[in-house]
Amino acid sequence: MEHMMLDLQSSLEIRIKDVRMIGIKGMGGSGKTTLARAISDKLSPHFEAKSFIENVREVSKASLSGLLLLQRQVLSDLIMDQGNYIGSVHDGKNVMKIRLRGKKVLLVLDDVDHISQLEALAGESNWFKPGSRIIITTRDEQVLIAHRVSLIRDVDLLSDEEAIRLFSRHTFGKDIPTKKFERQSLEVVRYAAGLPLTIKVLGSNLCGKDETEWTDALERLRTIPLKETLKILQLSYESLEDDHKEIFLDVACLLKDWNKDNAVRVLESCGFHAINGLRVLQQKSLITIDYENWNRIRMHHHIEEMGKYIVRYPHPDDPSKHSRLWVQEEIEDVLANDLGTEATRCIGLKITPEIVLGGLRNMKKLRCLIIDYRFYNNYSADYVKIDEVLECFPNSLRYLYWCGYPHTCLPETFRANNLVALKIHNSKIEKLWEARKVTKLRTCDLGLMPNLERLHLTECVDLAEVRVPVGGLKTLVDLNMSNCKSMKSLSFIKQLESLEVLEILKLEHREFPDIIPHHSNSGLLQLKIVDSDIEEVATSIGNFRKLVYLNLNGSKHLKSLPISFYSLQHLRTLTLQHSGIEELLEGLGQLEYLDMLDLRYTNIKQLPDSICTLKNLKTLLLHGCKLLEKCPQDLCQLESLEVLDLSWCKIRDIPSSICRSKHLKTLLLKGCDVLDKLPEYLGQLESLEELVLKRCYDIREIPSSICTLKHLKILDLEFCHELKNLPEELGDIESLRELNVRWTNIRRLPHKISLLKDLNIVGFGEEVDVGLNSRL
Repeated sequence: MEHMMLDLQSSLEIRIKDVRMIGIKGMGGSGKTTLARAISDKLSPHFEAKSFIENVREVSKASLSGLLLLQRQVLSDLIMDQGNYIGSVHDGKNVMKIRLRGKKVLLVLDDVDHISQLEALAGESNWFKPGSRIIITTRDEQVLIAHRVSLIRDVDLLSDEEAIRLFSRHTFGKDIPTKKFERQSLEVVRYAAGLPLTIKVLGSNLCGKDETEWTDALERLRTIPLKETLKILQLSYESLEDDHKEIFLDVACLLKDWNKDNAVRVLESCGFHAINGLRVLQQKSLITIDYENWNRIRMHHHIEEMGKYIVRYPHPDDPSKHSRLWVQEEIEDVLANDLGTEATRCIGLKITPEIVLGGLRNMKKLRCLIIDYRFYNNYSADYVKIDEVLECFPNSLRYLYWCGYPHTCLPETFRANNLVALKIHNSKIEKLWEARKVTKLRTCDLGLMPNLERLHLTECVDLAEVRVPVGGLKTLVDLNMSNCKSMKSLSFIKQLESLEVLEILKLEHREFPDIIPHHSNSGLLQLKIVDSDIEEVATSIGNFRKLVYLNLNGSKHLKSLPISFYSLQHLRTLTLQHSGIEELLEGLGQLEYLDMLDLRYTNIKQLPDSICTLKNLKTLLLHGCKLLEKCPQDLCQLESLEVLDLSWCKIRDIPSSICRSKHLKTLLLKGCDVLDKLPEYLGQLESLEELVLKRCYDIREIPSSICTLKHLKILDLEFCHELKNLPEELGDIESLRELNVRWTNIRRLPHKISLLKDLNIVGFGEEVDVGLNSRL
């Protein structure tokens, strides 16, 4: 826990005379209480009194007087006052507010799950004497946000090395496994996936067992989740609202590892408020969003197990009564034996030779059907007989996804009145229905689905015409027509008055598509035209007054944007990556809400000075702009800037004003091979976490001020050939986790670096400081 304790201790800053509250957030069993206990024991000598209140959630809900009992315990611990005269929680607040001001205290509130608990036990900063610290552990980030706790730290799960050590201590009484159980120990650690609770429980259960018992226990884990872990994790599920429980189960059973936006479309199609719902799950530590990998929804293995256990538990041996089906063998059995029931709400399956889709007809309340052939290498349309498909879709379907739909039309019996989203990528469809008024799809009559909200026709390369009845399709909000190469006209889009998201990839027209309505009341929020041949953007683009996202990535023939473009005052994201853009006008400063500007690999020669007036700009990406030689001098005016990527530019000088960018977290200068120095006062970038100077061949010196960057985690100096020394005080940066000095001329590392136990050092000279050798 040492690196987490150092981070927490740094945030607490116990020498500063203010009252500070800090939250420790994480999933159940992740070690929040252990961390809080460890930091409390370490720091308690610095305070006049200490109170550690365990199980706040459990005690406060156990009886009507639960919170009152906790208030009395706080008073007793901190000022030796039993508080027996306090008759209500309201009275308790008043007493605490008056009587706690006289002592510098350390108060730990463990396992908080409701704002009322914090209001009763640590209501305001003015309850406490300056210098006091309040530590709060919780699974629910929203509780901390609602109480205005600004310092929030996530508990990291254990690395494999840490997990093995913890497991071995509980199982073998030492830091490494007994040799004959090495392989099985690794298997246990992989199953636990870094969760301390599971590691400790399994370690204790396997202590003293023989090889046969180990083998049996591991086999059992493959099919039966660990009950003690599920019990702890299930508390987070039980605290959810009913609709958020449904969203959680959909994610656990079907949507884990999906891109967040795609998952939102599925859930919204099924009638859920998905954006808020996923945010709640994230705040309660039930999911995370992997922003570095296509915004995928991630879920810890045991939380996924818990969700699937909840679905299966009422009828563990009867999948036909499960609300969600995801196990291929079980789905095939239910369908083949015509066992479908109204209990089933969602199915995710793949096409195999054994599949019999006719069994879907009895699932009268099925709302979501996801069929994907891509995981089966020998896919053939012959696996699904047209007679089966013509009868299989229940009319209750709201979301239908079939990648590689193998037939030329949808079932005639499928009324689709409830259908909200239809995604039939790479399909062979020629017409939506056999006997209705629709011609070849070069003919898609959208009037046949009046309630459609989302339509994705990606890769329908034969689609030539889309028909929308006058005044029809008032509910369509999301349309994707990427790679519909045969489309002759997109003018029908102008009629879609509710359209918010439009995506068109590989448009082979030279002219901007005829999609812009003549009026300025368009509700379009996101427009994505990627890898297109367009040469200029229509001046009427200014009619998209509500547009917040515009992506013209890969428009290689596009040299500039019209003046009317700069009237898009609500625009937040502008992506021109790999386009032919050569300049942006001073009107850029009018885009006051812009928070992300992506100009990577463009022919931009200079940025307009007005860019410095963009007060909300957080991300500026200029990677690969090889004609860009200088930055505006007043970059510090970009007061919200967090990420600046100037990699592979011809920047000769970094304006010293950038050092006043208080929120800058990431500065990327990789491949700036004509840059020979950094601003002297780089240490003023108080939020900087990552500095990459890789292949800045002429950099000779790292400013000594860098040693004051207390949040710096990554310093990459690879291929800085002229660099021979590092500042001696570099070891003072306790947050530093990665230092890359490969292919530099550094022959000696600062001695203080040996104190940074969690630092990963990549590449070093031959004359390494002896004190570092063993650790390197």
